[in-house]
Amino acid sequence: MAHRGVKCLAVVIVTALPQILWAQVPTYAHQLTLLMPPYPADRQISVVVTPGLASNEGLSDALKLARQAMQDGTDISPADLRALADRNDGLAALKYLRLLLADPSATASDIAYYGTIAAGTGRVWSLPAAIDAMRLLDPATEPVERTRAYVRVLYPHAWAGNALALDAVIDLNGEGRLFGALSEETRLKILAQDAVNGDGRGVMRMALNLLSQFSRTPAEEALVDDYLTRAAAVDNLAVSVTATNMLDLRRNPVGITVATE
Repeated sequence: MAHRGVKCLAVVIVTALPQILWAQVPTYAHQLTLLMPPYPADRQISVVVTPGLASNEGLSDALKLARQAMQDGTDISPADLRALADRNDGLAALKYLRLLLADPSATASDIAYYGTIAAGTGRVWSLPAAIDAMRLLDPATEPVERTRAYVRVLYPHAWAGNALALDAVIDLNGEGRLFGALSEETRLKILAQDAVNGDGRGVMRMALNLLSQFSRTPAEEALVDDYLTRAAAVDNLAVSVTATNMLDLRRNPVGITVATE
């Protein structure tokens, strides 16, 4: 019955607000997904979290030769690229990521991990592929050290204003999700960063993540209203109008008819 209720709400919102759709998100439960892409510039904000490999010190003779060949523009083996990427060579990680993306047998975990290494060394263009892969991961089986690497790279990007990273931090925090339960400290940082970004996408996304749950506590219902109220006040017309209409639907559902099987 709870599932039907959430699905009906989604249908109502889709009918009234074409900015929202009902989607299947891999690994997690059904979620309402925000169809309001970030500004292009907000996707390109880059942070160097970990300096890349700066010298050949500690590398085997074979890897030294492979690294020099790579830097000279010569193709090297996937195994050498992976070995160099594992030593935090950002260029090798980016090149290895490209191979993984072209390989149908590549795992989401490898794509997320090596894309994260590349992004952490300042190659932000690897971040979208890494985040897409993270959304496919099973929290129960993903290695802890890899999950920690994702957090270590995503959070600084999110707090620097990268909208894709902020979206991922919002979506991957929560019970049963990759990063685990959302801490109050992280929640407040998300709200603060969303206010800095000024487009309201973050608070709207937080509201939608709560609305996608099959049931909500009174405290969670209050958070939904708080997030939508914040979103309604922003200067982004698509977000503010959508949030205002959603608040109206929550407060005045009378007269809305939804056909169910």
